[in-house]
Amino acid sequence: MQLCCESINGSCIKSSWSINVRVSMYIFMVCVILATVAGNLTVIISISHFKQLHTPTNFLILSMATVDFLLGCFVMPYSMVRSVENCWYFGDFFCKIHTSIDIMLSTASIFHLSFISIDRYFAVCDPLRYKSKINTCVVFIMIFISWTFSAMFGFGMIFLELNMIGAEEKFYQLIYCVGGCFVFFNETSGVVASLVSFYIPGFVMLCIYGKIYVIAQRQARSIRDAVGQMQIRFEVRHHISPTRERKAAKTLGTVMGVFLICWSPFFFCTATDPFMNYTTPPVLIDAMVWFGYLNSTFNPIVYAYFYLWFRKALKMILLGKVFQQDSSRTRLLMN
Repeated sequence: MQLCCESINGSCIKSSWSINVRVSMYIFMVCVILATVAGNLTVIISISHFKQLHTPTNFLILSMATVDFLLGCFVMPYSMVRSVENCWYFGDFFCKIHTSIDIMLSTASIFHLSFISIDRYFAVCDPLRYKSKINTCVVFIMIFISWTFSAMFGFGMIFLELNMIGAEEKFYQLIYCVGGCFVFFNETSGVVASLVSFYIPGFVMLCIYGKIYVIAQRQARSIRDAVGQMQIRFEVRHHISPTRERKAAKTLGTVMGVFLICWSPFFFCTATDPFMNYTTPPVLIDAMVWFGYLNSTFNPIVYAYFYLWFRKALKMILLGKVFQQDSSRTRLLMN
């Protein structure tokens, strides 16, 4: 039995994985990290570089890709070492920083998805007034709220130790050991964090996308029943494309679904584990955390599957064509 800090009493015990298991875990996690960083960096470059992609919806997607990119760069590598070794080698203060950023980015992701669902609601359900209601200024306010509220929530929760109030004795008796870094919540903070970061915005998004689906189906029937060309000419003249908007809603609905599936086990455990006297095995908690991290890896894959513009932009990036003069004005198919 090896300890994280050999000369200190109460040290955490290193994981007992065999060398083969550790190497396999490191390889898997490194691949997840690289895929997360590379995929979201591609989204960032694509939307930032090509002027045709400078739309309110894409600015929200750009900001959300930045959240996932930062998660892959500054959170996942340290979580990887902690998960494999069961030790934290980076100091107590950086443990607080790491935990705060982790909570902040997870909360920011679902806030971005919430605002994207609102954007899609107006695009599909009220297309004539969409551009006047959801403009660049409104989107920047959404992005500002997503980042600032998430940062205040994540750093406030950890540095003000709101997650520890009334449960300090349990933490030091059941959880704490020297050389570890733990994401700990008492009963109240566990429920509040799960509601604020996951359940409430998730429920709102499900309701919005349910309404979008119903209205999109109604629009599809109306379009099929229309026999004249007046409506088509009107849509072309006003740059309205119900088919495109419904496809965008379907794509972003898929992104939302992936997020809910990936993070629901962790947030369910966060809300219930304090009431079960913290009996969930640390290995299982780590597994749920990494299952949640996979959401940041899957998002660019969803874009690549649904969006032709993303595949074309990716091809230009890989071939180095983005460095050519006036490449930012390249027309990318948006269907």
